Amino acid sequence: MQALGLGRAVSLVHLSRRIASPPPPPRPLNGRRLRSGAAVVRTNAGATEPAQMERKQEEAAVREVRLRAVEATPESFAPFGQVVAASPDGDQFGPHDAQLDLSRGIPRFYIMRLENRPLKFSAITHHASVTQCLGSIGGQDWYLGVAKPSIVDGESVQDGGTPLKSRAGHYYLPPDPAEVCVFRVSGSKFLKLHKGTWHAGPLFKADAVDFYNLELSNTNVVDHTTHYFKKQDGITFVIED
Repeated sequence: MQALGLGRAVSLVHLSRRIASPPPPPRPLNGRRLRSGAAVVRTNAGATEPAQMERKQEEAAVREVRLRAVEATPESFAPFGQVVAASPDGDQFGPHDAQLDLSRGIPRFYIMRLENRPLKFSAITHHASVTQCLGSIGGQDWYLGVAKPSIVDGESVQDGGTPLKSRAGHYYLPPDPAEVCVFRVSGSKFLKLHKGTWHAGPLFKADAVDFYNLELSNTNVVDHTTHYFKKQDGITFVIED
């Protein structure tokens, strides 16, 4: 009985020594020993560093181009469309009126409310099948970035480059960032855009503005071609006024 008790005591001593001894160090990871759980966190965080660096490089590669807005007049806006102002009641139809082409669908005339449209843009759009008209209700000042129409016949190479095919079915040349300009529209007037005129906006300084808009019933569904300057040219535009 005493010998049995001594054996138990010895076993308990050996057991207590094994428990009291420190655990072996963790195995090295990629040639380095992990000292704590923080090292694991750093290792996981490091996996996101390439993505963060790539985003920073993309942001650094984007160039900001500042454009001074000019007042839209019938003369200054002629390459892009018409500026139509009030005329006396009883005037006959003439070249000063909006020269419209709504023949490719059902016309849609409606009021659209736009909110939070600051004076900057990085994309531009055109419609190939309609002469769109835009004007602010109440004559509030607003701005529109534009570029000349660049719709071409077929996919053959043009002087300005290789045409692209729109989802709407037509071919076009991408707008040249160097040819983009900005117009200010003030007072009781509206703009009529030629078919294919590239436009970004309406933009404005107010929190919200209501606009009347004349286009086709399906313009925004089947006739909406967009060029992304930020993605394709590394440029974003800021309007100065």
